[in-house]
Amino acid sequence: MTDAPEEKAQDAAPRRRRGAEESLGQIVLVFESVIVFLAGLVAFGLRALPDGVPQWWGIVGGAVLAVLMLATCGVLRHRWGIILGWALQVVLALSAFLVLANLIVAVVFGAMWGYATIKGASLDRRNAQLMREAESTNGE
Repeated sequence: MTDAPEEKAQDAAPRRRRGAEESLGQIVLVFESVIVFLAGLVAFGLRALPDGVPQWWGIVGGAVLAVLMLATCGVLRHRWGIILGWALQVVLALSAFLVLANLIVAVVFGAMWGYATIKGASLDRRNAQLMREAESTNGE
């Protein structure tokens, strides 16, 4: 016989609670990864890479950076994941030396990443404080 759905739900471990910094950061990186991949296609189409470098490396570079951004979404719960996200923003900004339009993308998504990490951390601290206050008043 199979278990009832209620029993399966009780057996499952509770989901880890994600903070605002992690959630907002993941949203930014997922959308940014799509744009970065398309920027790699633009670099290929414009033949923006230096002489001697095969132009298809533009596609590879965009795809690798996009995959790194998606992989970073999984480690944003750690402080080093946030730092890795900042490093990826710097790499995107440096790509503006190849395609100047990437500078616009880097500025827009860099600002969004900054907001997500700074304001998200602020919200997480506030929520933690509210939880501590709620626990202290419930225990009395």
